[in-house]
Amino acid sequence: MKSALRMILLAMAACFVLGAAGGVWRDAAPGYRWSFPADLAAHPDYKTEWWYVTGHLDRPGGETLGFQVTFFRVGLLPPGKQTGRTAWDPRDLVMAHAALTDPDSGRHVFSEVIRRTTPFLGGFGSPGDSMLAWCAAPAGTPGKWTLVHADGVFRVRVRDNAQDLAFTLTCRPTRKPVFHGDGGFSPKTATGDVGSLYFSQTRMEVQGSVRIAGRGTPVTGSAWLDREIFSNTLGSDQKGWDWAALNLDSGEDLMLYRLRGKERHDDFALGTFVDSLGAAAPLPGNAWRLEPLRWWASPHTGARYPVAWKLTVPGRNLTFRLEAVLPDQENVSALTGIHYWEGAVTVAPWENPDRIIGRGFVELTGYGEGSRPPV
Repeated sequence: MKSALRMILLAMAACFVLGAAGGVWRDAAPGYRWSFPADLAAHPDYKTEWWYVTGHLDRPGGETLGFQVTFFRVGLLPPGKQTGRTAWDPRDLVMAHAALTDPDSGRHVFSEVIRRTTPFLGGFGSPGDSMLAWCAAPAGTPGKWTLVHADGVFRVRVRDNAQDLAFTLTCRPTRKPVFHGDGGFSPKTATGDVGSLYFSQTRMEVQGSVRIAGRGTPVTGSAWLDREIFSNTLGSDQKGWDWAALNLDSGEDLMLYRLRGKERHDDFALGTFVDSLGAAAPLPGNAWRLEPLRWWASPHTGARYPVAWKLTVPGRNLTFRLEAVLPDQENVSALTGIHYWEGAVTVAPWENPDRIIGRGFVELTGYGEGSRPPV
Protein backbone atom coordinates (compact mmCIF):
# COMPACT_ATOMS: atom_id res chain seq x y z
CA MET A 1 0.00 0.00 0.00
CA LYS A 2 2.80 2.42 0.88
CA SER A 3 4.58 1.53 -2.35
CA ALA A 4 1.41 2.15 -4.38
CA LEU A 5 0.81 5.45 -2.64
CA ARG A 6 4.40 6.53 -3.33
CA MET A 7 3.94 5.74 -7.04
CA ILE A 8 0.73 7.75 -7.18
CA LEU A 9 2.29 10.79 -5.56
CA LEU A 10 5.34 10.60 -7.80
CA ALA A 11 3.11 10.36 -10.85
CA MET A 12 1.11 13.39 -9.75
CA ALA A 13 4.31 15.37 -9.16
CA ALA A 14 5.60 14.34 -12.56
CA CYS A 15 2.46 15.52 -14.32
CA PHE A 16 2.77 19.02 -12.88
CA VAL A 17 6.48 19.26 -13.76
CA LEU A 18 6.06 17.92 -17.27
CA GLY A 19 3.06 20.13 -17.94
CA ALA A 20 5.02 23.24 -16.93
CA ALA A 21 8.22 22.25 -18.71
CA GLY A 22 6.70 20.98 -21.93
CA GLY A 23 4.54 24.01 -22.56
CA VAL A 24 2.27 22.06 -24.88
CA TRP A 25 -0.86 21.81 -22.79
CA ARG A 26 -3.63 23.86 -24.32
CA ASP A 27 -4.57 26.96 -22.31
CA ALA A 28 -8.19 27.87 -21.71
CA ALA A 29 -8.97 31.08 -23.61
CA PRO A 30 -11.94 33.20 -24.78
CA GLY A 31 -13.66 32.24 -28.00
CA TYR A 32 -14.03 28.53 -27.32
CA ARG A 33 -16.78 27.02 -29.50
CA TRP A 34 -18.89 24.76 -27.31
CA SER A 35 -20.55 21.65 -28.68
CA PHE A 36 -22.90 19.34 -26.82
CA PRO A 37 -22.88 16.58 -25.83
CA ALA A 38 -19.26 16.38 -27.08
CA ASP A 39 -17.95 18.82 -24.44
CA LEU A 40 -19.24 16.60 -21.66
CA ALA A 41 -16.49 14.15 -22.64
CA ALA A 42 -12.79 14.41 -21.77
CA HIS A 43 -10.48 17.05 -23.26
CA PRO A 44 -7.00 15.45 -23.27
CA ASP A 45 -5.32 18.58 -24.72
CA TYR A 46 -5.86 20.30 -21.36
CA LYS A 47 -3.99 19.28 -18.23
CA THR A 48 -6.92 19.17 -15.79
CA GLU A 49 -10.69 18.98 -15.87
CA TRP A 50 -13.49 17.95 -13.57
CA TRP A 51 -17.10 16.91 -13.43
CA TYR A 52 -18.49 18.22 -10.13
CA VAL A 53 -21.97 17.23 -8.92
CA THR A 54 -23.33 18.61 -5.65
CA GLY A 55 -26.85 18.61 -4.32
CA HIS A 56 -29.51 18.02 -1.72
CA LEU A 57 -31.49 14.85 -1.14
CA ASP A 58 -34.81 14.57 0.66
CA ARG A 59 -35.58 11.27 2.38
CA PRO A 60 -38.59 9.96 4.26
CA GLY A 61 -38.65 11.12 7.87
CA GLY A 62 -35.26 12.81 8.00
CA GLU A 63 -33.32 15.99 7.39
CA THR A 64 -32.11 16.82 3.90
CA LEU A 65 -28.79 15.16 3.00
CA GLY A 66 -26.01 16.96 1.18
CA PHE A 67 -23.96 15.04 -1.40
CA GLN A 68 -20.91 15.54 -3.60
CA VAL A 69 -19.44 13.43 -6.39
CA THR A 70 -16.40 14.65 -8.34
CA PHE A 71 -14.34 13.04 -11.07
CA PHE A 72 -11.02 14.76 -11.80
CA ARG A 73 -8.88 14.07 -14.84
CA VAL A 74 -5.21 14.94 -14.20
CA GLY A 75 -3.02 14.75 -17.30
CA LEU A 76 0.27 12.91 -16.79
CA LEU A 77 1.88 13.71 -20.14
CA PRO A 78 0.97 16.52 -22.52
CA PRO A 79 0.04 15.72 -26.14
CA GLY A 80 3.20 15.17 -28.14
CA LYS A 81 5.04 13.62 -25.19
CA GLN A 82 2.99 10.45 -25.16
CA THR A 83 5.34 7.82 -26.54
CA GLY A 84 2.94 4.98 -27.27
CA ARG A 85 -0.57 4.33 -28.49
CA THR A 86 -1.81 1.42 -26.39
CA ALA A 87 -4.58 1.51 -23.80
CA TRP A 88 -1.94 0.87 -21.12
CA ASP A 89 0.10 4.04 -21.75
CA PRO A 90 0.19 6.38 -18.71
CA ARG A 91 -1.77 9.37 -20.00
CA ASP A 92 -4.00 10.44 -17.09
CA LEU A 93 -4.93 9.90 -13.49
CA VAL A 94 -8.52 9.50 -12.36
CA MET A 95 -9.13 11.10 -8.96
CA ALA A 96 -12.67 10.72 -7.61
CA HIS A 97 -14.19 12.15 -4.44
CA ALA A 98 -17.57 11.42 -2.90
CA ALA A 99 -19.18 12.71 0.28
CA LEU A 100 -22.49 12.60 2.10
CA THR A 101 -23.57 14.93 4.90
CA ASP A 102 -26.26 13.80 7.34
CA PRO A 103 -27.44 16.62 9.66
CA ASP A 104 -29.51 14.14 11.73
CA SER A 105 -26.46 12.17 12.87
CA GLY A 106 -23.98 15.04 12.56
CA ARG A 107 -21.83 12.90 10.24
CA HIS A 108 -19.94 13.91 7.11
CA VAL A 109 -18.63 10.82 5.29
CA PHE A 110 -15.90 11.20 2.68
CA SER A 111 -14.41 8.66 0.28
CA GLU A 112 -11.76 8.93 -2.43
CA VAL A 113 -10.13 6.94 -5.20
CA ILE A 114 -7.02 7.56 -7.32
CA ARG A 115 -6.36 5.34 -10.33
CA ARG A 116 -4.15 5.42 -13.39
CA THR A 117 -6.19 5.21 -16.57
CA THR A 118 -6.03 1.62 -17.79
CA PRO A 119 -8.71 -0.74 -19.12
CA PHE A 120 -9.22 -2.25 -15.66
CA LEU A 121 -8.69 0.70 -13.29
CA GLY A 122 -10.32 3.80 -14.74
CA GLY A 123 -10.84 6.02 -17.70
CA PHE A 124 -12.71 8.79 -19.49
CA GLY A 125 -15.06 8.76 -22.43
CA SER A 126 -14.49 10.30 -25.85
CA PRO A 127 -17.16 12.36 -27.65
CA GLY A 128 -20.08 10.08 -28.40
CA ASP A 129 -19.47 7.78 -25.42
CA SER A 130 -22.15 7.60 -22.74
CA MET A 131 -19.55 6.80 -20.05
CA LEU A 132 -17.99 10.14 -19.12
CA ALA A 133 -15.73 8.95 -16.29
CA TRP A 134 -15.22 5.81 -14.23
CA CYS A 135 -12.81 4.15 -11.83
CA ALA A 136 -12.54 0.96 -9.85
CA ALA A 137 -14.09 1.33 -6.40
CA PRO A 138 -11.88 1.64 -3.29
CA ALA A 139 -10.01 -1.44 -2.11
CA GLY A 140 -12.39 -3.93 -0.52
CA THR A 141 -15.38 -2.74 -2.54
CA PRO A 142 -16.32 -4.53 -5.78
CA GLY A 143 -17.49 -2.69 -8.87
CA LYS A 144 -16.94 0.79 -10.23
CA TRP A 145 -17.70 4.42 -9.57
CA THR A 146 -19.32 5.82 -12.70
CA LEU A 147 -20.64 9.01 -14.26
CA VAL A 148 -22.80 8.35 -17.32
CA HIS A 149 -24.67 10.69 -19.65
CA ALA A 150 -27.34 9.25 -21.93
CA ASP A 151 -30.66 10.55 -23.28
CA GLY A 152 -30.01 13.94 -21.68
CA VAL A 153 -29.70 12.46 -18.17
CA PHE A 154 -26.68 12.10 -15.86
CA ARG A 155 -26.36 8.94 -13.77
CA VAL A 156 -23.99 8.64 -10.83
CA ARG A 157 -23.01 5.46 -8.99
CA VAL A 158 -20.67 5.39 -5.96
CA ARG A 159 -19.95 2.76 -3.31
CA ASP A 160 -17.41 2.38 -0.49
CA ASN A 161 -18.07 -0.57 1.81
CA ALA A 162 -15.44 0.48 4.35
CA GLN A 163 -17.16 3.84 4.80
CA ASP A 164 -20.65 2.30 4.55
CA LEU A 165 -21.38 4.87 1.87
CA ALA A 166 -23.24 4.35 -1.40
CA PHE A 167 -25.54 6.22 -3.69
CA THR A 168 -27.10 5.70 -7.09
CA LEU A 169 -28.62 8.87 -8.50
CA THR A 170 -30.27 9.97 -11.72
CA CYS A 171 -29.95 13.71 -12.41
CA ARG A 172 -32.17 15.30 -15.07
CA PRO A 173 -31.37 18.91 -16.11
CA THR A 174 -34.40 21.21 -16.10
CA ARG A 175 -32.80 24.20 -17.82
CA LYS A 176 -30.11 24.83 -20.41
CA PRO A 177 -26.41 25.06 -19.52
CA VAL A 178 -25.16 28.32 -18.02
CA PHE A 179 -21.81 29.63 -19.33
CA HIS A 180 -19.72 31.64 -16.91
CA GLY A 181 -17.49 34.58 -17.73
CA ASP A 182 -16.99 35.48 -21.40
CA GLY A 183 -18.93 32.84 -23.31
CA GLY A 184 -17.70 30.14 -20.99
CA PHE A 185 -14.17 31.44 -20.43
CA SER A 186 -13.90 32.09 -16.70
CA PRO A 187 -10.84 34.26 -15.88
CA LYS A 188 -9.09 33.79 -12.57
CA THR A 189 -6.94 36.94 -12.70
CA ALA A 190 -7.64 40.56 -13.61
CA THR A 191 -5.51 40.24 -16.75
CA GLY A 192 -7.24 37.03 -17.87
CA ASP A 193 -3.94 35.20 -18.36
CA VAL A 194 -5.21 32.31 -16.22
CA GLY A 195 -8.68 30.80 -16.43
CA SER A 196 -10.90 27.86 -17.26
CA LEU A 197 -13.61 26.80 -19.65
CA TYR A 198 -16.60 26.66 -17.34
CA PHE A 199 -20.30 25.91 -17.57
CA SER A 200 -22.93 24.59 -15.17
CA GLN A 201 -26.19 22.72 -15.20
CA THR A 202 -27.55 24.77 -12.32
CA ARG A 203 -30.76 22.80 -11.77
CA MET A 204 -31.23 19.07 -12.06
CA GLU A 205 -34.03 16.93 -10.63
CA VAL A 206 -32.67 13.93 -8.73
CA GLN A 207 -34.09 10.52 -7.97
CA GLY A 208 -32.31 7.52 -6.54
CA SER A 209 -31.17 5.82 -3.37
CA VAL A 210 -28.45 6.28 -0.76
CA ARG A 211 -26.89 4.11 1.91
CA ILE A 212 -25.39 5.60 5.03
CA ALA A 213 -24.93 4.29 8.57
CA GLY A 214 -26.04 0.82 7.55
CA ARG A 215 -29.37 1.79 6.02
CA GLY A 216 -30.58 2.32 2.48
CA THR A 217 -33.28 4.81 1.64
CA PRO A 218 -34.95 6.25 -1.47
CA VAL A 219 -34.31 9.93 -2.12
CA THR A 220 -35.42 12.77 -4.34
CA GLY A 221 -33.94 16.22 -4.61
CA SER A 222 -31.91 18.64 -6.69
CA ALA A 223 -28.35 18.87 -7.97
CA TRP A 224 -25.90 21.23 -9.65
CA LEU A 225 -23.23 20.11 -12.17
CA ASP A 226 -20.04 22.13 -12.66
CA ARG A 227 -17.84 21.36 -15.65
CA GLU A 228 -14.40 23.02 -15.75
CA ILE A 229 -11.54 22.45 -18.19
CA PHE A 230 -8.13 24.13 -17.83
CA SER A 231 -4.38 23.82 -17.69
CA ASN A 232 -3.84 26.29 -14.84
CA THR A 233 -6.58 27.92 -12.77
CA LEU A 234 -4.56 29.73 -10.09
CA GLY A 235 -2.29 32.73 -10.49
CA SER A 236 1.22 32.52 -9.05
CA ASP A 237 0.27 34.67 -6.04
CA GLN A 238 -3.04 32.94 -5.32
CA LYS A 239 -3.50 30.34 -2.60
CA GLY A 240 -7.07 29.11 -3.00
CA TRP A 241 -10.66 30.05 -3.62
CA ASP A 242 -14.11 30.46 -2.09
CA TRP A 243 -16.92 29.22 -4.37
CA ALA A 244 -20.68 29.17 -3.88
CA ALA A 245 -23.52 27.71 -5.94
CA LEU A 246 -27.00 28.67 -4.75
CA ASN A 247 -30.51 27.67 -5.83
CA LEU A 248 -33.25 29.98 -4.56
CA ASP A 249 -36.88 28.96 -4.15
CA SER A 250 -37.74 31.91 -6.44
CA GLY A 251 -36.14 30.00 -9.32
CA GLU A 252 -33.04 32.19 -9.38
CA ASP A 253 -29.51 30.79 -9.20
CA LEU A 254 -26.18 32.31 -8.16
CA MET A 255 -22.62 31.15 -8.81
CA LEU A 256 -19.87 33.14 -7.09
CA TYR A 257 -16.13 32.64 -6.71
CA ARG A 258 -13.24 34.65 -5.40
CA LEU A 259 -9.56 33.82 -5.52
CA ARG A 260 -7.55 34.59 -2.40
CA GLY A 261 -3.97 35.80 -2.38
CA LYS A 262 -1.32 34.24 -0.18
CA GLU A 263 -1.84 36.99 2.39
CA ARG A 264 -5.58 36.06 2.57
CA HIS A 265 -6.72 39.17 0.71
CA ASP A 266 -9.20 38.88 -2.16
CA ASP A 267 -7.27 38.76 -5.44
CA PHE A 268 -10.02 38.34 -8.06
CA ALA A 269 -13.74 37.61 -8.02
CA LEU A 270 -16.55 36.90 -10.48
CA GLY A 271 -20.07 35.54 -10.45
CA THR A 272 -23.14 34.71 -12.50
CA PHE A 273 -26.78 35.51 -11.76
CA VAL A 274 -29.45 33.33 -13.39
CA ASP A 275 -33.02 34.61 -13.38
CA SER A 276 -36.11 32.44 -12.93
CA LEU A 277 -36.38 31.91 -16.70
CA GLY A 278 -32.80 30.66 -16.98
CA ALA A 279 -31.24 33.80 -18.49
CA ALA A 280 -27.70 34.37 -17.18
CA ALA A 281 -25.86 37.65 -16.52
CA PRO A 282 -22.30 38.15 -15.23
CA LEU A 283 -21.69 39.56 -11.75
CA PRO A 284 -18.33 41.38 -11.58
CA GLY A 285 -16.41 41.05 -8.35
CA ASN A 286 -17.42 44.56 -7.24
CA ALA A 287 -21.12 43.69 -7.65
CA TRP A 288 -21.32 41.38 -4.62
CA ARG A 289 -19.83 40.83 -1.17
CA LEU A 290 -19.42 37.62 0.82
CA GLU A 291 -18.51 38.32 4.44
CA PRO A 292 -17.66 35.55 6.93
CA LEU A 293 -19.77 35.63 10.11
CA ARG A 294 -18.56 32.57 11.99
CA TRP A 295 -15.54 30.29 11.79
CA TRP A 296 -14.93 26.61 12.56
CA ALA A 297 -11.56 25.08 13.47
CA SER A 298 -11.02 21.60 12.06
CA PRO A 299 -9.93 18.98 14.61
CA HIS A 300 -8.59 16.94 11.69
CA THR A 301 -6.19 19.43 10.06
CA GLY A 302 -6.18 22.56 12.25
CA ALA A 303 -7.50 24.67 9.35
CA ARG A 304 -10.04 27.40 10.14
CA TYR A 305 -12.95 27.75 7.74
CA PRO A 306 -15.85 30.20 7.65
CA VAL A 307 -19.17 28.35 8.08
CA ALA A 308 -21.65 31.25 7.97
CA TRP A 309 -21.68 34.28 5.68
CA LYS A 310 -23.51 37.47 4.80
CA LEU A 311 -24.02 37.69 1.04
CA THR A 312 -24.95 41.05 -0.45
CA VAL A 313 -25.72 41.75 -4.13
CA PRO A 314 -26.65 45.48 -4.07
CA GLY A 315 -27.58 45.75 -7.74
CA ARG A 316 -30.14 42.95 -7.35
CA ASN A 317 -31.34 44.18 -3.94
CA LEU A 318 -30.38 40.84 -2.39
CA THR A 319 -29.00 40.26 1.11
CA PHE A 320 -28.80 36.70 2.43
CA ARG A 321 -27.42 34.72 5.32
CA LEU A 322 -25.70 31.49 4.29
CA GLU A 323 -25.35 28.85 6.99
CA ALA A 324 -23.57 25.49 6.86
CA VAL A 325 -25.94 22.61 7.66
CA LEU A 326 -23.01 21.09 9.60
CA PRO A 327 -19.72 22.80 10.50
CA ASP A 328 -17.59 19.71 9.86
CA GLN A 329 -17.89 19.15 6.12
CA GLU A 330 -14.15 19.02 5.52
CA ASN A 331 -12.79 16.52 3.00
CA VAL A 332 -9.36 15.24 4.02
CA SER A 333 -7.49 13.15 1.48
CA ALA A 334 -5.47 10.30 2.95
CA LEU A 335 -3.89 9.73 -0.48
CA THR A 336 -2.67 13.23 -1.39
CA GLY A 337 -2.74 15.20 1.88
CA ILE A 338 -5.01 17.82 0.30
CA HIS A 339 -7.87 19.07 2.46
CA TYR A 340 -10.75 21.36 1.61
CA TRP A 341 -14.21 22.24 2.87
CA GLU A 342 -17.10 21.24 0.62
CA GLY A 343 -20.44 21.71 2.29
CA ALA A 344 -24.18 22.05 1.99
CA VAL A 345 -25.58 25.41 3.10
CA THR A 346 -28.98 26.99 3.58
CA VAL A 347 -29.99 30.41 2.29
CA ALA A 348 -32.16 32.74 4.37
CA PRO A 349 -33.15 36.42 4.15
CA TRP A 350 -30.77 38.53 6.20
CA GLU A 351 -33.62 40.01 8.25
CA ASN A 352 -35.20 36.58 8.95
CA PRO A 353 -32.49 33.89 9.32
CA ASP A 354 -34.99 31.21 10.39
CA ARG A 355 -36.83 31.31 7.05
CA ILE A 356 -35.08 29.06 4.53
CA ILE A 357 -35.53 30.31 0.95
CA GLY A 358 -32.87 28.30 -0.83
CA ARG A 359 -30.05 25.81 -0.64
CA GLY A 360 -26.58 25.57 -2.04
CA PHE A 361 -23.01 24.39 -1.73
CA VAL A 362 -19.84 26.21 -0.73
CA GLU A 363 -16.28 25.11 -1.48
CA LEU A 364 -13.26 26.50 0.39
CA THR A 365 -9.72 25.62 -0.70
CA GLY A 366 -6.30 26.82 0.41
CA TYR A 367 -7.15 27.13 4.10
CA GLY A 368 -4.57 25.84 6.56
CA GLU A 369 -0.98 24.80 5.99
CA GLY A 370 0.01 22.94 2.86
CA SER A 371 -3.44 22.91 1.28
CA ARG A 372 -2.95 24.98 -1.90
CA PRO A 373 -4.76 23.08 -4.68
CA PRO A 374 -2.21 21.61 -7.14
CA VAL A 375 -3.86 23.20 -10.20
